[in-house]
Amino acid sequence: MARIPRRFSHVAFGIIQAGLTSAIATGVAILAGPDVSASLLRWASSWLLWWGMMLPVVVFAAPFIRRAVEAMTGE
Repeated sequence: MARIPRRFSHVAFGIIQAGLTSAIATGVAILAGPDVSASLLRWASSWLLWWGMMLPVVVFAAPFIRRAVEAMTGE
């Protein structure tokens, strides 16, 4: 199996993080909404929209967040 070069690890992290976060958030929002009988298609379209919006945010913000956390924490 081909591996992603380590220099792209922040992009892989962002793809997974944005996908997971947006999947959970859209699932909760749809289930908590007035129409509890939401279809899988409605959830999937909402998730795809939010994943597409969150992916650039996570990919570009992750390195800055990681550096900020490293600066705020210590051994």
